[in-house]
Amino acid sequence: MCAHVVVAEDDAKQAELIRRYLEHEGHEVILVQDGRAALDQIRRRLPDLLVLDVMMPGLDGLDVCRTIRSEAGLEGLPLLMLTARSTEEDLLLGLDLGADDYLTKPFSPRELMARIRSLLRRSARTRAASGAAGGTPDAANLLTAGPVTVDPARHEVWAHGAHIPCTPGEFRLLEVLAGRPGQVFTRSQILERLHGFDRYITTRTVDVHVMNLRKKIEENPRRPKCLVTVYGVGYKLSDDKRPSQPGGVRHER
Repeated sequence: MCAHVVVAEDDAKQAELIRRYLEHEGHEVILVQDGRAALDQIRRRLPDLLVLDVMMPGLDGLDVCRTIRSEAGLEGLPLLMLTARSTEEDLLLGLDLGADDYLTKPFSPRELMARIRSLLRRSARTRAASGAAGGTPDAANLLTAGPVTVDPARHEVWAHGAHIPCTPGEFRLLEVLAGRPGQVFTRSQILERLHGFDRYITTRTVDVHVMNLRKKIEENPRRPKCLVTVYGVGYKLSDDKRPSQPGGVRHER
């Protein structure tokens, strides 16, 4: 599968190494050295994947990520973030802003390519499903849980009658939960379905996706009624359109 990949990395040696590995696998690569150039490039031609360094001059990677996730037409772009920052707080910040994956430097080129292949496969499946969907949604294939509807073929989410923009990771999480409304999934079960058996990604990734989704689909994210926490177990999408009853389910703060 040949993909169009933009690499935003101000370290020339690092950028050239990434380019060589990507081109070796048959991908078309565009290199840029700062955040503003990255945004200009992806607005001119939307790539299949953006590999984005955090520490760049001018507009840094976090600001680029924030802009992409808030701009119509760009919000679904698969995004792999690279950084020398290795604390859990830094990782969670990147995911909170909408990165689909996060890799700390120094990294193995083989690991980088494995992450890239994984993101490209997920992106390709989404495009194929959207193309097969045609012009009319097939109600039989929609996943509905309470006020939340997920259309896997079109890669679209609706909640309370409004269209909800989602990152690929957020969409996959909703797709998993909406496929079994009312069923509780542990963090480990969700993580396995999101990323497979990837030892570099922690269950805190799931918590960040949940927090971001609640901001998008809940009428009151501080008191969630759709995407709820079952204390000591995990998460579920409620299949009840009625207001949540007091007690029974405790919500994380």
